Amino acid sequence: MGPLESLRLSWRSIAGHKLRSGLTMLGVIIGIAAVIAFVTLGASLQAGVIGDISPDDQRNLYGWAADPDVEAGPGAGAQPVFSQNDLDAVGDLEDVEAAYGYAPLQTQTISDGNETVPQGDGVVASGSSYIRADTLEAGEQFESGEEQAVLNPAAAGQFEEDVEVGDELTITLLTGQQVETEVVGITDTSEGLSPFEGFENSPRVYVPTEPYYTEQAAEMGGGQQEGDGEQTGDGQQDGEQTGDEQQADGDQQNGGEGDDPQTAALAMQDEPEAEGADDAWFTAIIVEAESTDEEAIEDARDAATAYLESDESDAGEFLGDDLVVSLETSTELLQQLQDILSLLQNFIVGIAAISLLVGSIGIANIMLVSVTERTREIGIMKAVGAQNRDVLGLFLMESVILGLVGAVLGTALGFAAGYLGAWYIGLPLVYPLEYVVLAVVVGILVGVVSGLYPAWRAARTDPIDALRYE
Repeated sequence: MGPLESLRLSWRSIAGHKLRSGLTMLGVIIGIAAVIAFVTLGASLQAGVIGDISPDDQRNLYGWAADPDVEAGPGAGAQPVFSQNDLDAVGDLEDVEAAYGYAPLQTQTISDGNETVPQGDGVVASGSSYIRADTLEAGEQFESGEEQAVLNPAAAGQFEEDVEVGDELTITLLTGQQVETEVVGITDTSEGLSPFEGFENSPRVYVPTEPYYTEQAAEMGGGQQEGDGEQTGDGQQDGEQTGDEQQADGDQQNGGEGDDPQTAALAMQDEPEAEGADDAWFTAIIVEAESTDEEAIEDARDAATAYLESDESDAGEFLGDDLVVSLETSTELLQQLQDILSLLQNFIVGIAAISLLVGSIGIANIMLVSVTERTREIGIMKAVGAQNRDVLGLFLMESVILGLVGAVLGTALGFAAGYLGAWYIGLPLVYPLEYVVLAVVVGILVGVVSGLYPAWRAARTDPIDALRYE
């Protein structure tokens, strides 16, 4: 019996019991569909997140100083140990294009003329190049030292009339101080521009660290903590301490060895000689490499780390075994998310494997029933000259068809579910086409494994007993 004849007879048997065959394939369909759907969603999510990293951002190194045992995302456990002098020195290094601080400001409201909206967070102080030219829909980047701001569309659209380039806004800080700013640019997206912000859509206002963060830090006596938003300055929040009292506090804090980094940093900020930019210490910093080339990024990382850990830097005084500098790119920071997605995919594959196991048992069961039902047919086939291998091939072909058709239908269903999921969430659709081949291979293997014993049992049937079977 040739392969085509076996295929024809097998298909005729499957088509003759449509409902039974459909229910038999259901386990395979569900298992394959689950794998394809979740792998598609995972690939789409990774593409959506990584796609938010513009080419210019790929050369940025995001840095902070924290306990190396803390693993909870970018900036977790960070301490304010980077001074403006450190950033200026790092920016002057040969392998570094620019270096600046990153600091969310504590605010209350933002006003456009007579209209005021609450803005408790989302005001971010950073360097000029943090707002990349390719992210601007209108206007230009702000300049350091100027009272300027760049808004994203969500922030610009909070008012009855959308804010435009050239408008004047009033920002009320948490201390109650009001500062003026001129809108010089609008970004093209409301998503965050870096891992420090996250990538969700929300109103954000970007301003230069000088003067906005430095003046707030000076007024609060170093109490601004980007990481947890708490004020920790000793007695300077109410502005009632005299310069002599502040100096005394500073001498007391600096006098003892073994102070924790945060206390020591705040003590240095309390010195009356430090004013303006010198009074600002940063929890998070951004170091820009000269290009997106991997070697250039590594050179910038090594140079910046070497300086910050040296005795020449202010940060070097606080760094040690319990506090180390981390400088990582957006891609490296997103690796944690990719690892979580991989774990989720592996979990789903494990669940799908159970479904495939159930599907295999279902195919084996139906094939055994089919062998029993067709015992007399097997006897006739052997009586007219069919060999054991012919009977074996016939029933094995039937089980392979069940597995293969189940895999094809499961793949189509999985792609449809993945498409709907990506569309609903708003992700770019990415189909992992390599899983199509894997699904077909798995379907064939399921058919072979589950149909092997029933086919062998059919081939071993004695033709005489089969002919007498009622």
